[in-house]
Amino acid sequence: MNHSPSLIWVIEDNAAFRKTLIRGLQLQMPDTTFHEFGSMEQTTAFLQSNPPPEVFLLDVGLPGTDGLSGLASLRASAPNAHILILTVFEDDEKIFAAISGGAHGYLLKTAPVHQISEAISEVQAGGSPLTPRVARRLLQHFAQPLPKTPAPGESYDLKDRERDILKLIVEGLLKKEIADRLGVGIHTVDTHMRSIYRKLQVTTRAAAVAKTLQQRILD
Repeated sequence: MNHSPSLIWVIEDNAAFRKTLIRGLQLQMPDTTFHEFGSMEQTTAFLQSNPPPEVFLLDVGLPGTDGLSGLASLRASAPNAHILILTVFEDDEKIFAAISGGAHGYLLKTAPVHQISEAISEVQAGGSPLTPRVARRLLQHFAQPLPKTPAPGESYDLKDRERDILKLIVEGLLKKEIADRLGVGIHTVDTHMRSIYRKLQVTTRAAAVAKTLQQRILD
């Protein structure tokens, strides 16, 4: 299990749910500091004069600027932070908008606290946590290829080792597991992953997996 982040920001307009969630997470990660916000506007104002967290837990249905619309500004202001969507919405449009917008994971509020805590550790270790129902919808959607796709891997110029690593990313392995499987250092895996993301023109693991499945890049 990866170490707990030292700072998490919870952006959620339902005060009762927000406080219950934070209380539950504090039991799971007692050394973590939590800041809570009821809107994207409050968050951005605070972000202007305070260091960003390691992890954002972001609701979609916020008053004012909603979570999906605020994704880009969060990523621009805190490029090294991980963003986990935590919402009641599980419709395809919102899931795909979040993943393509740069969210690192997508969880439903019905998930138990221990699962949310595990997802936070997973995203810090380089994973893309998805509630099982959400993952299933994502995979079902991308099981249908685009009508005109490039020849497998050709237009992206992926090297053999990059294809090996991309295959393991799609299988759900974390960075350390990929390094162990291939017998290389974790920094080597990092370097290859940055190259893969650049070639696929994506910014997150979840988006890389989605694009790979949709365009059948590894077929």
